[in-house]
Amino acid sequence: MDQLNLRHLYYFWVISREGSIARASDVLELAPQTLSGQLATFEASVGGRLFLRERRKLILTDLGRLILGYADDIFALTGELTETLHSGPADRPLALSAGISASIHKLLVYYLLQPAMAIKRPIQLECQTGRTQGLILSLKRKELDVVLTDRMPGVQEETNLTVHPIASSSISLFAAPALAQRLRPGLPGSLNGEPFLANATDVPYFERLMNWFSLNGVRVNLVARVDDSALIKVFGREGYGIFAAPTVIQDEVCRQYEVEHILAIDDVTDELFAITRGSRLNHEAVRAICEARIDFRSARKASKKPM
Repeated sequence: MDQLNLRHLYYFWVISREGSIARASDVLELAPQTLSGQLATFEASVGGRLFLRERRKLILTDLGRLILGYADDIFALTGELTETLHSGPADRPLALSAGISASIHKLLVYYLLQPAMAIKRPIQLECQTGRTQGLILSLKRKELDVVLTDRMPGVQEETNLTVHPIASSSISLFAAPALAQRLRPGLPGSLNGEPFLANATDVPYFERLMNWFSLNGVRVNLVARVDDSALIKVFGREGYGIFAAPTVIQDEVCRQYEVEHILAIDDVTDELFAITRGSRLNHEAVRAICEARIDFRSARKASKKPM
């Protein structure tokens, strides 16, 4: 222990946080066999077992829990130092890498990122879209500073990740003008049997929307699942079916895609979150996003003011 290997300590820390060598190997981009060997070397250097296996799960020993407590403090401080050095001098542009869930409408993303763009320091923004789970993996690898998402798969159990609720909106239904005019009389019963365009990434509000249809005696005909929020609206514009989108952007959706608003459903909401590493928001732009708690209606009014 005269020369503690911090890399081995870091590997142990990630394994502890991920709960398995397989998941830790994904985060660290190491082969599981390599990571197992590094862990064995670290256990030999500290003089004892750090994990026990119970039903395919890794359980910390007393020694493991002791070392983990120190590791938490060490890597919390090194994380803060890394972000501080990453920020650089105040007159230099601040790099912001944001992961965006593909199921979030891009206009909403613009509003969510606005607080970061509004800070006094210049921002150098890089956006990456994808599925939330993949983006979270990139966040753990420190390839991203923040993930904007409408879902939290397993995040509640991730002790090194923090979820920040930042916005919400009710959901509305839209359709091409001819279809919308035909459906308006007798809503919501007139929706029964009509073609519906759904999001292929299983947006969280989808199940609540299906339940709302069921409670109102409606069974829609699911004709397509599309994993791009803009492409769904293009199909809707061409008359292929009804689609759902957040009510707060109904004006923009109708104008941009030449569709009509059919119905607002207050009982079904779209919740949006920011996910960050750790609980301290040291990155100035990330802190602006997480603390803004966007009022979409105010944001829309501000964006329409004449220049």
